[in-house]
Amino acid sequence: MSKGFAAALADLVRSMNCYYSNLIEGHNTHPVDIEKALQNDYSRDAYKRNLQHEAKAHIEVQRWIDAGGLKHQPTTRASICEIHRRFCEALPDELLTVENPDTHERMRLVPGGLRTADVAVGQHIPVGPGAVPRFLDRFEQVYTPLGRTESILAAAAHHRFAWLHPFLDGNGRVVRLMSHATLLDSLDAGSLWSVSRGLARNVSDYKRHLVACDQARRNDFDGRGKLSEEALVEFTRFFLNTCIDQVKFMDSLIAPDRLRARVLLWAEEETRLKLLHPKARNLLEALLYRGEVPRGEAPHAIGTSASGSRRIVNDLTKYGAIRSASPYGPLRLALPATLAPRWLPGLFPDKKDEA
Repeated sequence: MSKGFAAALADLVRSMNCYYSNLIEGHNTHPVDIEKALQNDYSRDAYKRNLQHEAKAHIEVQRWIDAGGLKHQPTTRASICEIHRRFCEALPDELLTVENPDTHERMRLVPGGLRTADVAVGQHIPVGPGAVPRFLDRFEQVYTPLGRTESILAAAAHHRFAWLHPFLDGNGRVVRLMSHATLLDSLDAGSLWSVSRGLARNVSDYKRHLVACDQARRNDFDGRGKLSEEALVEFTRFFLNTCIDQVKFMDSLIAPDRLRARVLLWAEEETRLKLLHPKARNLLEALLYRGEVPRGEAPHAIGTSASGSRRIVNDLTKYGAIRSASPYGPLRLALPATLAPRWLPGLFPDKKDEA
């Protein structure tokens, strides 16, 4: 896989990861709308606009993580608070207040600040706010020194963080970004797949396992701590199987021959509709094979004149199918959310299929 294509795919996967992570929290912002937000094109509807800002904040934090922004291990207190701070600082004011469902008291969310109030998560009552710093320090002590192989068992840290619930709000996004950063560091697999997709597609099992892990140990054979070790083992198995399933899915989706066939079939159909020049497929095929094409070589790659080449480049750029860092820079394949249902089917739902 060329570096140019890998970068384009990573951009799309970040949008996908954001979409599914937010969907787990009940916030449905489709990647097409997320892509618009990244281009500062926001909805006129205040609620949808706030969710677009939320999605953009999530993507920017993941982009920062993917670029090596974390100075410490993902499971350190410093990293966890930095992830939360960066995410929340980019949120609109309307999303920075939390209402207590029992007292209806509205509390202000402090970016990167540990909670100073008691909370309830369903039937689970996390530790009191005074104990959060001590528990978070213990969390760092246990999970940060793990070796490369051990740290792949990020599921244990995933639940223990959720159980602790260190922030007033935003814990779900932070824990999934923390797990992403841990897997990124341990597996060195780039940013080309997302466990959030698998968790969202099995959200009932995901939440059921988390609730089970909140329970006290069942008997003297169920570990030595306060919580059930058997339940944590089951959640770890579920989490790692979800990771494997998502890796296999992405591996199949971006298999060179299959991807090439889908992209060229799309070009042929657009050509039959007279929306695209027949020779546009030549440039797409060259980009799939070479990764990038210097702009000056585009006429040769396409097999047309300089003026014909410019028209084809302009048409494909309008589709979002190709991109360039500058008007004179090399051309690269792009993977816009609008074309993902055709080029990378199943990555996320088609917008028209949503309720």
